[in-house]
Amino acid sequence: MITRRLEISSTSSAPLHVEVYPGAATIEHGSMVFAPDRATNELTDWVKLDHTSLDLPPHGTAEVKATIDVRPAASSGERYAIIWAQVASRPDATHTVTTVNRVGIRLYIDVGPGGEPPSDFQIGDLTAARTKDGQPEILAQVHNTGQRALDLGGTLSLTDGPGSMSAGPFQVTRGTTLAPGDSAPVTVLLDPRLPDGPWTAHLTLVSGLVKRTATATLTFPASPGSTSQGILPQMGWPILGPAAVIVALGCLGLLFLAARRRVGDR
Repeated sequence: MITRRLEISSTSSAPLHVEVYPGAATIEHGSMVFAPDRATNELTDWVKLDHTSLDLPPHGTAEVKATIDVRPAASSGERYAIIWAQVASRPDATHTVTTVNRVGIRLYIDVGPGGEPPSDFQIGDLTAARTKDGQPEILAQVHNTGQRALDLGGTLSLTDGPGSMSAGPFQVTRGTTLAPGDSAPVTVLLDPRLPDGPWTAHLTLVSGLVKRTATATLTFPASPGSTSQGILPQMGWPILGPAAVIVALGCLGLLFLAARRRVGDR
């Protein structure tokens, strides 16, 4: 049994009525996908909250305890869910439509014997491209070769450009989540003023304590919406350790903090 305490904090100047509940989630095509409304799955059935609704004063905070009781007969593998905090407007004589806003914290649970399963990934070839509006970008296909889901972040730097120019670091576009065995592209949007090149691109991607690097020489295509393959990508060595992901999400006056946890032997 796992117990975690979540803090819900309001930055609103008005009182808030907040509903708290678990919802189903999956990982599809490189993103975590959240089921609509209050859809459930196996993991949500394991989650019990000591408070399912809260009345927060202006700028107030409250604590919710989540208990995850994994069934003894559960099969091995990862499960995904999210714990939502939801605020809804109430219909009145002049407003007949209810507006619902919610923010959540991702929940990853891995069931299986032994210690922490390994986390690892590989970066494929780097590709230089331009968006449809002409902004330069770099794409990298990433493959999850480990046994845990990955939330990818990182940076990219450019060196050896025209006139010995350097640029960056540029932040990787967040939001790529890979289930074990999945592949998906990671994108880095760059400054529109950059010359075409050639450049030496150095990409570093991180998920938890796992780090991979790739280097390639590339030139951005001149035409919007086109791509150009990088030359001689080089793979770096991973830095391995127990995966730990802390996610912080905030929206509409609510803030959650929580930690990713794995379930071991029962």
